[in-house]
Amino acid sequence: MTGVVDFTKFPSGSLRVGKGFKLADVDPNTTPGYPGNKADGETLLKDLDHKLAELQEKLFAESKFGGTKRVLLILQGMDTAGKGGIVKHVLGAMDPQGVQFKSFKAPTPQEKAYDFLWRIEREVPAAGMLGVFDRSHYEDVLIHRVHRWADPKELERRYAAINEFEARQVAVGTKVIKVMLHISNEEQKERLLARLNNPAKHWKYNTGDLKQRAFWEDYMAAYQAAFDAANSEHAPWYVVPANKKWYARIAVQQLLLEALGELQLEWPKAEFDVDAERRLVERS
Repeated sequence: MTGVVDFTKFPSGSLRVGKGFKLADVDPNTTPGYPGNKADGETLLKDLDHKLAELQEKLFAESKFGGTKRVLLILQGMDTAGKGGIVKHVLGAMDPQGVQFKSFKAPTPQEKAYDFLWRIEREVPAAGMLGVFDRSHYEDVLIHRVHRWADPKELERRYAAINEFEARQVAVGTKVIKVMLHISNEEQKERLLARLNNPAKHWKYNTGDLKQRAFWEDYMAAYQAAFDAANSEHAPWYVVPANKKWYARIAVQQLLLEALGELQLEWPKAEFDVDAERRLVERS
């Protein structure tokens, strides 16, 4: 029977990058913490849409009365890892006015004229917002390490700058959730072929994706380096096995539910006499 698997005590610790973590030890085909099947997972995702939407509304409502809490979900992963699917299927139930989404592409000439964090700082979520980065400042250490566009000294400077930047976000009330959607090389190949075999998906195909596939192992090493250098208690990394799209979606949903729950959000108290206002409305 679908929808009966208990995922309320999701062991996020099983996805969290900790001491001695090795990306090579993570099997992209697994579903840590979830024994159910695809049908169960899809049902669970829909069943918890309302809970996630309610918490997001509380976050937004609090900010209207001076609240400073906010959330920043950072989504990283190789091409076709499922970042867009997370945005569509996990965040789709939320009120758009409380979601701040930014997809980072290759930097423009103007952006290149500044330090790499300049364009990132401009997009951080405001109070009450649930911010989502589709790719992020980590691109500026990942691709630069892979293609040797930055030397080791510059990479170390950037890791330090990232740690300082994330610490500042936490200091102003931001809950930072960093997720790497981890797919296998074989799975990416299948997804790229699926796009080419479907005319309705040709617009999603980028010839540059194939060029980057040649550097797969280099990217895995770059991710490992990023985990080693920029993983902290206040802004931890989570690696989500993502060969099964349905699992990746419920895992990210649970990470968001957990993070929002830790914020101990409350509905703002009315600053007027509710009973008096009710009587006025009834007489109107």
